[in-house]
Amino acid sequence: MKAVWQGIVIAESDDTVVVEGNHYFPRTALRDDVLVPSDTTSVCPWKGTASYYSLAAEGHESADAVWYYPQPKDAAKQITDRVAFWRDVEVTA
Repeated sequence: MKAVWQGIVIAESDDTVVVEGNHYFPRTALRDDVLVPSDTTSVCPWKGTASYYSLAAEGHESADAVWYYPQPKDAAKQITDRVAFWRDVEVTA
């Protein structure tokens, strides 16, 4: 699977976990050079509290386009150390 943003492959891995239709990539598959820390959080009743990264590269930005669960609840342990994408990030095979 590949995660592509603004024509840039920002993550690539054959090891993704699909939860609620979202591919969670290993955090190590995500390029660090496009990440901007974000203070945004959200809460999922069964996964826990999500944290976010924004994306920035080549003059483009996408706020809070990457999310992850730093300490997922037991029901979501399969997404530990993984990230997922939304907004204008395209995930393809």
